[in-house]
Parts: sequence; structure tokens; C-alpha cells
Amino acid sequence: MLADTGYDSITFEEVARRAKASKATLYRRWPTKRDMVVAAVKAGPSSGHTQDAIDTGSLRGDLLALCRRLNNTLRASDGSMSLMLLQAGLEDAELCEYLEVATGPTGARLPALVLEAAIARGELPAGAKPFPYEEVTGSVLLLRRLNGLTVDDAYLGTLIDSILIPALAASAASPSEPPRGIFSGAPASD
Repeated sequence: MLADTGYDSITFEEVARRAKASKATLYRRWPTKRDMVVAAVKAGPSSGHTQDAIDTGSLRGDLLALCRRLNNTLRASDGSMSLMLLQAGLEDAELCEYLEVATGPTGARLPALVLEAAIARGELPAGAKPFPYEEVTGSVLLLRRLNGLTVDDAYLGTLIDSILIPALAASAASPSEPPRGIFSGAPASD
């Protein structure tokens, strides 16, 4: 339903009708639409995720693990569902946060622990911000997914080495707080 009609169109009534169940049954299991959608995402695109923190011992390894996780999530659903989830997250920043907490790191965001560990290890300067990762990674992987292009470890390694790590390092030099990234929820729109 999410892929067919979008987040805003999902109602308990329509889900109950399609599932041939009562609304009361659905409400007993999921008190809100957000809970129901997160459960669907956990059972579908995020079914292989763990809530374990990502810590490979290096920034490059952590970024590779996050990129793989996000790519697997995007590939677990059709492109239209990925776009609908993105749209829902843009309209409801709390939904993005809820998905991250409920499913564990999705790969769409750079967890604070990963950033802090990279700074502590000296891989990034103090003051590095997650914006470059959150703005670029999901956008690039989604675009490649929608166009049927390959995303393998060689591609991800190049993305990480030539774009993500340099951009994360450069973000520390910015005196102002960057805008919200696309996958950070609620970026400003025109």
C-alpha cells in the first residue's frame, strides 16, 4: 500500500479491508499508523537489520557497513516504495527518527556514535558534521537503484574514498550549522 498510494493515503480502514481483518485487530497490534508502517518496513525492507551499533574500528569500514545496509534496504523493496518512504520522511521528520530507532541504523543517517568514534580515532577533525553523508549517500544509492545501476563494494569504496570521507572532513571547517539533509528529515523546501 505504501508503494501504491503513499504514506498519507494509508488508513486503518484500507489496511483492514485489504488484509480481510477488523480495524480493532489492527489497533490492538499497532496503536498508530506510524507504528503500523514501521512494522511493515521492519518485516520487509529492513527485515535483515539489527539494532546493533555499527563499529568496525575504522571510519571507512563503518561507512561501508552503513552504505551496504542502506543499499540492501533500497533493494528489498521496489523503487516506488523507497520513494514513498522518502516522501513520507520529508513530510514527517519524526517518522524518519522513529524508523531509525525501531529498525536500528538504516544506513540513511550517519549515527552520532560513528561520527564521534571517527573523531576520537583522528580520522575526522573535531566539528565534522553528518550532513555530507546524509545528503549524498541515500540520494546517490536511490538514483542508482531507480536506474538499475550496479552498487557493489568497488562502487561503494569509491564513493566513500572520493566523496564521503573528504566531504565529512571538510564539513568541520564550516562555521555555520548545515541545513537538514534529505535523509535527516524535514529539510527546508522552496
